[in-house]
Amino acid sequence: MKVCGFTFIRNAIKFDYPVKEAILSILPLCDEIVVAVGNSEDNTLELIRNIAPDKIKIIETVWDDSLRVGGKVLAVETDKAFQAIANDYDWCFYIQGDEVIHEKYIDTIRSSMQNYLYDERVDGLLFNYQHFYGSYDYVGESYRWYRREIRIVRNNKSIYSFRDAQGFRKDNDKMLRVKQIDAFVYHYGWVKDPAAMQRKQEEFNKLWHDDDWVNANVRKADEFDYSEIDVLKSFDGTHPKVMR
Repeated sequence: MKVCGFTFIRNAIKFDYPVKEAILSILPLCDEIVVAVGNSEDNTLELIRNIAPDKIKIIETVWDDSLRVGGKVLAVETDKAFQAIANDYDWCFYIQGDEVIHEKYIDTIRSSMQNYLYDERVDGLLFNYQHFYGSYDYVGESYRWYRREIRIVRNNKSIYSFRDAQGFRKDNDKMLRVKQIDAFVYHYGWVKDPAAMQRKQEEFNKLWHDDDWVNANVRKADEFDYSEIDVLKSFDGTHPKVMR
């Protein structure tokens, strides 16, 4: 069984993305990881080059900043990484730059890929999610947070990233046939220094909306207001070693 990881990233340092930790967390499961590194304003390319040069394949990309509807550019960049995976891999493990896998799930994930390796009825594997918010001690609990997403797909190039790169489809928007596994993705996208989070909000909303919408709807401030949340619960587990 051969497994290739894939991800995309741009301006990881500027926006405080734990992309190094994300990549390291899936490295034990992958023979290689393809990283699409977009044109950045910081040292993101150097950061990725120094993680694990013997196992990481970098493709340098240029983001199409005119794609400002529905976060489409994120799916485009995901597909660039996916299409660069060699044909001899069986499974493809997708991880976003603010997602980390706890080492306690490594054996479960590996055995799940092995169990479904020859079952062509299974297109991918579905993971549960923990969304940390504001600090490493609290997770979002309301239904505004997505509960599950596909993060492992078969190396079938008719599969493609869907909408804003949150999930996958195949063959003209057909849903993938997936199996849910007993493993979580830890999502740290809402755990940043308040100033960095504010910069991210102002910049990333431009991937979904035009300038008029952003100016009217995104609050201008020096720091992000973390109090605008409905339901949180305490997190009583442990974080992945790469995050500690």
